[in-house]
Amino acid sequence: MLHRVIYASEAVGATGVSTLTLAHILGASEANNRRDGITAAVMFHRGHIVQAMEGRRADLDRLMLRLLADRRHTGLRVLVDTPISSRMLPDAISVCPDPRALLERIGVVEISRLTANEAEAMLDFKYAA
Repeated sequence: MLHRVIYASEAVGATGVSTLTLAHILGASEANNRRDGITAAVMFHRGHIVQAMEGRRADLDRLMLRLLADRRHTGLRVLVDTPISSRMLPDAISVCPDPRALLERIGVVEISRLTANEAEAMLDFKYAA
């Protein structure tokens, strides 16, 4: 059975602002997600991170343990953790190219205040067919 997990956190240091740091994170994420059969989308905005991930429960649990131990962000809070019948996210990792526009579209000013319903709405707007 597949699951979807969406979390939000606060970036620490250069995470979220340094192009080199982001490239390193995305490269490692793509390799790990391909290995583990996880698809994901991530957004960096004003020092905050929101990421949606889909895959098997055990694989997502291992990833969450790694994320909780990762010192590049803090204050991780799970917004959504639910079984799904099919994937919405098509890629091992994708990055939201215009976070401000997507947040405005759903009426959210700051990721730090993002609710579960708003997080799901972001996926609906971005990936609705």
